[in-house]
Amino acid sequence: MVRRVKLLSTGKYLPKNRVTASDIEQRLGLPKDWVEQKSGVLVRHFVEDETASLMGALAAKDALAAAGLSIEDIDCIISTSGIPEQSIPCTAALVQKHLGAIDAGIPAFDINSTCLSFITGFDTISYLIEAGRYRRVLLVASEVCTGLNWHDRESCTLFGDGAAAAILARSERGESARILTSSMETYSKGAHLTECTGGGNKYHPKDYADNLESFLFRMDGRGVYRMASEILPRFVDSLLQTAELKIADLQMVIPHQASLMAMRLICKQLGIAPEKFMTIIQTHGNTIAASVPMALHEAIHQNKIQRGDLVLLLGTSAGFSVGGIVLEY
Repeated sequence: MVRRVKLLSTGKYLPKNRVTASDIEQRLGLPKDWVEQKSGVLVRHFVEDETASLMGALAAKDALAAAGLSIEDIDCIISTSGIPEQSIPCTAALVQKHLGAIDAGIPAFDINSTCLSFITGFDTISYLIEAGRYRRVLLVASEVCTGLNWHDRESCTLFGDGAAAAILARSERGESARILTSSMETYSKGAHLTECTGGGNKYHPKDYADNLESFLFRMDGRGVYRMASEILPRFVDSLLQTAELKIADLQMVIPHQASLMAMRLICKQLGIAPEKFMTIIQTHGNTIAASVPMALHEAIHQNKIQRGDLVLLLGTSAGFSVGGIVLEY
């Protein structure tokens, strides 16, 4: 279903603590250039005194300013983050508080499909905008990569913290901005390839000291890549066929910034020209659900996409899930 939804603006926030590959190598006792060769991440940021909701609010203020709007012009706030700030309340409510809208009554809730959360939120809320339920919606993806296992060099050297935000609205009469097609698929045979089993109601926090491994992130990188390379080509072909498009028709593909090596291999496998494949992992790291909107923000601000361009947002996530949106920006 084509939806007349426009991306009004985006915003971004990176934490104050800038960490280089050399810093990580010193911390972990790794040889020089090891991090660059293995993960491709040269720089990433980690929080100092920032929280996920504060970063989300700062990214949101950036997006509001870019659109010439105030928080009073927003009628729904959605946190599309893979890691909540706390169990209760939802992160979106805390973002609303940081934005000073404590008495506004703006509905605020979370949508979580781990690394695909922004794409899932964008897709889901577009139907409500198309139907007239909401006029302007603020999507926020803000991530603090807690739970990293610093003994697992393959995964801990990939990640960074940060936030991005986007404001969506119904396209005005005469505007071409729209969502052409979207899809998501989940294959739970890969559910245990990427997981953190603690932090929910399976293992109580009181068990943390005696069951530390359950509260740390674990990823089978090779297994994830195998599933992605098996599923993504067919998934992308199907998605584009629905919109009667081919890869060559797209001006930009904006993927989840999972790992540089995997992204390059997937880019080649899908037949995407490198200049049409937005990559920011080198300077941001894998920022989980914030990676797609961060890359989208950078593509806009670097003038790599213009109004009227056809853009594919594409990602994978724990689950194992794949998702994508084809939009006319």
